[in-house]
Amino acid sequence: MKVVKFIICLLFGLMFLNAGLDKLFHYMPMPPMEGEMAMVNQAFGTIKWLMPLVAIVEILGGLLFIFPKTRALGAIIILPVMVGIVLHNAVYMPSGLGIAGVLLLVNIWIIADNRKKYSLLVQ
Repeated sequence: MKVVKFIICLLFGLMFLNAGLDKLFHYMPMPPMEGEMAMVNQAFGTIKWLMPLVAIVEILGGLLFIFPKTRALGAIIILPVMVGIVLHNAVYMPSGLGIAGVLLLVNIWIIADNRKKYSLLVQ
């Protein structure tokens, strides 16, 4: 089970590392957007600091998520981004909700698995 957990966390972390690097360097092609989705993307583009901030959070959280010693911190850092991804997919792209839901479940699983490390924060 330990090996399976490591592989799942490695893949999760690498996905966020890749997503964050793509937000900074734009190396993956983006499909054309239309309608309300294009307007939302354009609005996000007008806030110059937003996407670099999300990219840095994704890169940092993804790297922390990979290593068992820092996984609890990485899971908490990624959680707000993950909630935003799920909500975005629920409203604008329901076809991507499956993978977003699985990633959210992995994140919640790791948070629940490390709940003892968070106990000092919520006392």
